[in-house]
Amino acid sequence: MQEVLQKIKPNKQERDHFKTVSTTFLQKLNTKLTNAHAILGGSGKKDTWLAGNHDIDIFVMFDFKQHALKSAQLTNLLQTKLKQAFPKTRISRLHGSRDYFQLKHEKYIFEIIPILKINKAEKALNITDISPLHSVWVNKKGKGKKDEIRLVKQFCRANNLYGAESHLTGFSGYVLEILISHYGSFEKLLKASQKWKTKAIIDPEKYYQKKMALFHLNKSKLNSPLIVIDPVDKSRNAAAALGLEKYNLFRKLAREYLKKPQAKFFIKKELNFAELKKEAEKKKQNLVYLEVKPLSGKNDVIGGKLLKAFNFIEKQLQPFAIKKSGWDWDKFYFFLAKKELAKFEVRAGPPLEMKQFVQDFKRRNKNNFVKNKQLYAKIKINRPKLNDYLTHLLKHEYVTDRIEKVNTITVI
Repeated sequence: MQEVLQKIKPNKQERDHFKTVSTTFLQKLNTKLTNAHAILGGSGKKDTWLAGNHDIDIFVMFDFKQHALKSAQLTNLLQTKLKQAFPKTRISRLHGSRDYFQLKHEKYIFEIIPILKINKAEKALNITDISPLHSVWVNKKGKGKKDEIRLVKQFCRANNLYGAESHLTGFSGYVLEILISHYGSFEKLLKASQKWKTKAIIDPEKYYQKKMALFHLNKSKLNSPLIVIDPVDKSRNAAAALGLEKYNLFRKLAREYLKKPQAKFFIKKELNFAELKKEAEKKKQNLVYLEVKPLSGKNDVIGGKLLKAFNFIEKQLQPFAIKKSGWDWDKFYFFLAKKELAKFEVRAGPPLEMKQFVQDFKRRNKNNFVKNKQLYAKIKINRPKLNDYLTHLLKHEYVTDRIEKVNTITVI
């Protein structure tokens, strides 16, 4: 897969620029810090980042002895120092297990996370405190396998399998780094995935014997179809956010790739209106295509709201017989069998012997009739035409509370 690596591996120019910008940023911030030190983190520190990536993680490690009892105050302490180091830069505060910050510097998006400096996971007072230990482990156990990690990351990105956020339920970058470090290569991981059973346990550091991990881990951490014991924290399932749908899709695509390895598995297919329109016409179905403007804020929060809005619209469109649907951040689509509903529907009521319910049903439904000793009502359908129905639906507060606005509505 050298042709793929040539596209996804940062070249010397990009790596040099990344190093210059991140080093300069750290120097500026560290001059303002006391009893704390900022370091590079994430895929930048592990050298597992992909070409074109403009996100840089920075961890600000506060001295444990001086700040362990002030863990909740670390965010405020860091905020003051960030403003001093970058006085003219817009700094956004984002909510997390411990609030952190985001800012744009030299065309890169920096996320700056306050943590306590620890050398063992057991000392962590917050899940983010462990993050630098992840880098140490990956750089040690994943040495010589960084390009293999890049391959599996791109494979997952291209097929919407990447990301542990609640609206994605896919593989986190760290989980993929663990899996490659454990199995040794991209191809070996794909082959191993074909032997996974539900609740398969991957335990790189062999903390537990066979399936004993299922008895030691908190039950709330065992809902995922794959259990990956965090090599630096044996109490944690690193793959806890992985959903069954993404797990099954990974194994399916792995099987297809192993049968016929092709570069197309690493190319993300964007939602394309022209292709959706062509597919709908071929299937003789109706297409609803929406381009929306998401709310502003933290990506996983925005994504969660977009998913809820999509699910709500999908549910409300069920009367039009949905055949296929999907979404990709700011684009929603629905293939429908119907474009118009009947003007009336027949709704079943109670049997005639249930007199109290019969009276109530008649009171609520004037156009009623009896058939086979059971009461029915003929109900007028409001907005039977898809266009009218959709226009009204998109004004519902459940949608407007989760999407800033709908830019484009196309019904074919």
